Amino acid sequence: MTIDYSAQTTLITGASAGIGAEFARELARRGSDLVLVARRKDRLDALAAELESSHGITVTVVPLDLGKPGAGASILAEAQRQGVTITSVINNAGFGTQGPFHEDDAARLTEEITVNVSSLVDISRTFIEPLRESGTGFLVNVASLAAYFPSPRMAVYAATKAFVLSFTEALWVESRGSGLRVLCVSPGATATEFFDIAGPAAASRATLQPAAGVIHTAFRALDAARSTPSVAVGASNRRSLAALRVFSRRRVALLVGRITA
Repeated sequence: MTIDYSAQTTLITGASAGIGAEFARELARRGSDLVLVARRKDRLDALAAELESSHGITVTVVPLDLGKPGAGASILAEAQRQGVTITSVINNAGFGTQGPFHEDDAARLTEEITVNVSSLVDISRTFIEPLRESGTGFLVNVASLAAYFPSPRMAVYAATKAFVLSFTEALWVESRGSGLRVLCVSPGATATEFFDIAGPAAASRATLQPAAGVIHTAFRALDAARSTPSVAVGASNRRSLAALRVFSRRRVALLVGRITA
């Protein structure tokens, strides 16, 4: 079933910059109203003004720290207060930490798991029933190529993204026949603020792709006649993932360990 984007009101988390902001721009171009969620209200306000002026859509701004519990209920309450009904969701917010696990700050790791996993699950659960009942929209969760293999020195980040991949593919199966399109998008290293947080060492061996490539891949999958549960971004990345399948998990772990050392 073809998605009528002009009939959607799409929630996007992590919308203040990078992939989230590019999702917002493309959806606005397609006519979707938006609910933008991130911590930085000034960034959200500026983006909202840009998109409303350029595309004549309605943008609702919800400043929120997704590192704290209760994100789904908080977003729903604010949307209801402003008379907004959310019909599609993009869970894009996330961050990574870089370094040996035994040296990582425990509180920061807990926050990483909360943002990358707990809030994503909470938001998905809050909105999936009305999304299924409507049957005209989509639920997109953003993972990472790191979801497909262990990543020494980014162990928690890779594990959280493996969760997102598995979780989303399960929801894809559960949602078949409901009309709701479910998709997990796994970018490789992308030119965003991600590495400002994870640290330059996390990107030192990577060729950074533009965020626009992630958006193109996501919408190509959403617009396809035959839905798919997940897609990795970039033909070379997909070839690399296919090649890794011939190796044992031991070989893969050691190989990635050498690359990230």
